[in-house]
Amino acid sequence: MFPFTAIVGQDMMKLALILNAINPRIGGVLIRGEKGTAKSTAVRALAALLPEIATVSGCPFSCPPEEPAHLCPICTERAAQHSPLPVLRRRIRVVELPVSASEDRVVGSLDLEHALLEGQRRFEPGLLATANRGILYVDEVNLLDDHVVDVLLDAAAMGTNFVEREGISFTHPARFILVGTMNPEEGELRPQLLDRFGLCVDVRAIRDVNQRVEIIERREAFERDPEGFAHSFAAAEEALGQQINAARQLLPAVHIPRTAAELIARLNIELDVDGHRGDIVLRRAAQTLAAFHQTDEVTTDHIFAVAPLALTHRLNRLPGERTPRSLSDALASLRQHLQA
Repeated sequence: MFPFTAIVGQDMMKLALILNAINPRIGGVLIRGEKGTAKSTAVRALAALLPEIATVSGCPFSCPPEEPAHLCPICTERAAQHSPLPVLRRRIRVVELPVSASEDRVVGSLDLEHALLEGQRRFEPGLLATANRGILYVDEVNLLDDHVVDVLLDAAAMGTNFVEREGISFTHPARFILVGTMNPEEGELRPQLLDRFGLCVDVRAIRDVNQRVEIIERREAFERDPEGFAHSFAAAEEALGQQINAARQLLPAVHIPRTAAELIARLNIELDVDGHRGDIVLRRAAQTLAAFHQTDEVTTDHIFAVAPLALTHRLNRLPGERTPRSLSDALASLRQHLQA
């Protein structure tokens, strides 16, 4: 697998993925951009940075044996019977959702074969079950049925999948890092769905000559000797993985001062962002970035660093303007105004 730290450029995309790996409560990330900009490569490489997880062996929901509050009904019943839950350690999964996936394939359905053979109704887990405690990767998310996207976003927001099918009601944990990618040339997401992604980043082909040469040289080196190439980045991969894990540990202790909270509110007001989701996401992203930088207090720099990721897909127009303009220009102007 191509190493995450070997990806040239695309710093905002990599930051958005790292922040969600540290804190999935941010609500996922939508990566918009043309083909060939390392979107899929970055998503798959992210999983290799994350530590192994302990799961209940044989559980289709990858339940954490050490967290009783997050067990599925099956594991909860087994634990209540004082049966020791068998433990399996493994890498986290990257579950890819096909564009043609139906709602039943995503959320789960009735196991018809079991019903016919045994005369009993049984829940057949879907992709949300497989993705629990992993990464759910949706390529070309803009081509999915809107209702399926809605279901994905509901599960990502609540951390739970609730299913009612043919007289069966079943609830199971569905905590995952949601990553959607799309090419805007193939169609846009509805604004209501776009707003529900925590972060959004627009990626474009790199225009710097030296970086473009480096991209091709690294790709050729990887294709010649994948193991040797991966080994050359092993130290950088380990260091970033440790930094992500340390940030996860520090995150609950990160404090956001009143002045920082007011700045977040003021940015959303000045940029005329609808609703309060922008405030919530910007706050969580700033706290997560502070943890990633190993500091226990959010600063102005943290807020402005993640504001483009949290607000770019929520900003329609600046007050008084008839046409949208660059969010980065708007934030720079607001920062100068606030500092004056």
